[in-house]
Amino acid sequence: MMHIDIITVHPGLLEGPFSHSIVKRAREKNLVEIDIINLRDYAQNKHKTVDDYAFGGGAGMVMMIEPIDRCITDLRSKRTYDEVIYLTPDGIMLDQPLSNKLSLHKNLIMLCGHYKGIDERIREHLITCEISIGNYVLSGGELPAAVLCDSIVRLLPGVLNDETSALSDSFQDNLLAPPVYTRPANYKGWEVPQVLLSGNERQINEWRYEHSVERTQKRRPDLLKRNTNN
Repeated sequence: MMHIDIITVHPGLLEGPFSHSIVKRAREKNLVEIDIINLRDYAQNKHKTVDDYAFGGGAGMVMMIEPIDRCITDLRSKRTYDEVIYLTPDGIMLDQPLSNKLSLHKNLIMLCGHYKGIDERIREHLITCEISIGNYVLSGGELPAAVLCDSIVRLLPGVLNDETSALSDSFQDNLLAPPVYTRPANYKGWEVPQVLLSGNERQINEWRYEHSVERTQKRRPDLLKRNTNN
């Protein structure tokens, strides 16, 4: 079973994403355990303060090193973690190969930032991996943590009903997924390509590959350059 601990100052933001759909089923099947850790439980004053003003001045508050260190130290006393991940806009960009790699691990910590960020010493001494989900800024790291969890959990063996489904997703081979169709085969004169109705598996696979390449060339040619470089 994979175990994921998510450290946050807003636990309520993560209740919904993990209570529905694929992640919910994975938890119910005991394929993944996700614990949401309230960082304020590790604050040592009556106000449960976890942020303070930045040295040198400037707008915005900074998440303090002490409660985060206490929290991570406490978690590490219970199990060994493969990665301690900080969700941050200036981290490495999340992509499918990274999700694939993380899905092979057993224990992960995810730290959700807030305010102007975290004390830099946390990044220097406690964090092992920094991940971004895009070149934009959100109010906190909770939504990125939910995205990262979903991208990892769906890859765990036994989570999806069809175990080959995740392998045919977009980006697995640096190609976008081909077009997909379902019933009816003819709707308002809009017809499904005949090859998909033929039952010829070889021809269907060839059609799907050709259209994956074509779609990638039109929409994400940068992905094809990665294939060339590899």
